Amino acid sequence: MSSNHLYELSDGLADAVDTIAASVVQVQVRRQPVSGVAFGPDAVLTTGRALARDRGVRVKTPDGRVIDAEVKGWDPATHLAVLSVPGLSATPAVVASRQARVGHVAIAVGRSWSNAVTATVGNVAIIGGPLPTGPGRSIERIIRTTAPMHGGFAGGALADAAGQVIGIATAAEIRGLGVVIPGDIAWKAAGEVLEHGQVSRGFLGLAGQTVRLSTRQRGEGGPETALLVVGVVPDSPAEAAGFLVGDVLLAFDGVTIDSPERLLETLARSRAGATAMARVLRGSTPSEFSVVVGERPAR
Repeated sequence: MSSNHLYELSDGLADAVDTIAASVVQVQVRRQPVSGVAFGPDAVLTTGRALARDRGVRVKTPDGRVIDAEVKGWDPATHLAVLSVPGLSATPAVVASRQARVGHVAIAVGRSWSNAVTATVGNVAIIGGPLPTGPGRSIERIIRTTAPMHGGFAGGALADAAGQVIGIATAAEIRGLGVVIPGDIAWKAAGEVLEHGQVSRGFLGLAGQTVRLSTRQRGEGGPETALLVVGVVPDSPAEAAGFLVGDVLLAFDGVTIDSPERLLETLARSRAGATAMARVLRGSTPSEFSVVVGERPAR
């Protein structure tokens, strides 16, 4: 590669950082400051872990103003929080128009202790999931990146080569790769928090484990594995629908269920109060019945 091409590449990356940096702020808490991304002109999306026990949260803007912020709510599954910052008047970040792919350039952008822009470059290394994040909670999809990130990057942006948001950085790593909440999931969670104060995720109230089906049980072209019900929560939607310990859940809301994670992923997209169909094997007899989805308790 010629020097001119290297200069062009360097300038392109620097331009992308400039674009997203206008939407990245410093979030000041009693512990180490973290970063945040402008979701709206006066709303900031950041990591909820940093705010768990802190009061008096403040946001430092790119031009150096310090503004008191109010925590509007947070999402227990993604550990993202939304701050209301009156007078912020920030440029809202834009979620990437292209779906992230393994191998894409990824630029982590945050704010340092001095509020200076800090950036590192890597690539999208893995797109996977679901990732369990607590009892009965999971994120249906995560991104892992090679872009190096210290704790101050948490809540900041992972951007593409156009300076658009691929995702929101977390403080977590898996095998040395930074964990990032995809932009579409983060924006959906932020929108629900602003509208309702929390993210509503579906709740069924059963415990299960993956079980391999016999040839007779799966029938012609059926799935090889399903979910064996090993527990039903009292007074839960599952109990009200008639689930029994020993039932084998084959499908829920049109999705083949082959693991507890698949059920959680499906419920994460379900709204409380919605009616879904469950396909179940009870012994060797298949049956189908409706379930009114509940709202997952905040724990």
